[in-house]
Amino acid sequence: MAENALDVEIRQDVGKGVARKLRAAGRIPGVCYGKSEKSVALSLDPHALRRLLEHSDAGMNTIINLKGGGDLEGKMVLVRELQRDPVRGSYLHADLYTLDLKQTVEVSVPIHITGKAQGVELGGVLDQALRELDLECLPLAIPREILVDVSALDVGDSIHVREIALPEGVVLRSDPDLSVVSVVAPTKEEEAVPEVAEEGAEVLAEGEVPVEKEAAEGGGDEKGGD
Repeated sequence: MAENALDVEIRQDVGKGVARKLRAAGRIPGVCYGKSEKSVALSLDPHALRRLLEHSDAGMNTIINLKGGGDLEGKMVLVRELQRDPVRGSYLHADLYTLDLKQTVEVSVPIHITGKAQGVELGGVLDQALRELDLECLPLAIPREILVDVSALDVGDSIHVREIALPEGVVLRSDPDLSVVSVVAPTKEEEAVPEVAEEGAEVLAEGEVPVEKEAAEGGGDEKGGD
């Protein structure tokens, strides 16, 4: 786990003011907790955490080895939650969950679609409704991704969660009846049929009144006197 090491520092002070000072100094606040462990406030380098997660094939399910954090030294953790700046996307706060490598943990694992559905070849559209599966397994058995082959799907066919084969020792926690991916018929936009004026009829601009109607509404045709 040396390649997944992350330096952290335990912090005593908490609050919004402390968080602002940490971010101004290039660090962010965080908390580390576990199933039967007391929460510990800490700080860390957000750029180091980003590099670690983005360079790992496991992404958010990367097992991280904490360094330099006193009692947290050597702890194995997962990132449970990341708060990000809504505009810049920079990390603002991190929740770290302490692992017991002999105890199962619940995680969300990304779904990766493979193959080309035969229904797509016939003009259908592939619609992926679910992007992740909720699973439970031992930390070292967390799958990097769940592969779903759609090659056999025809137009109108779907694959549901219950149909996905999982690795040995991995337990499904998502609703088995959820649809993962479907091939749907393409929607056709109806072409607007232009209205054709009767032969000899004058085409009027919007809001314009026909002469005959205008005269009728005005009380009839003017009659000249002899």
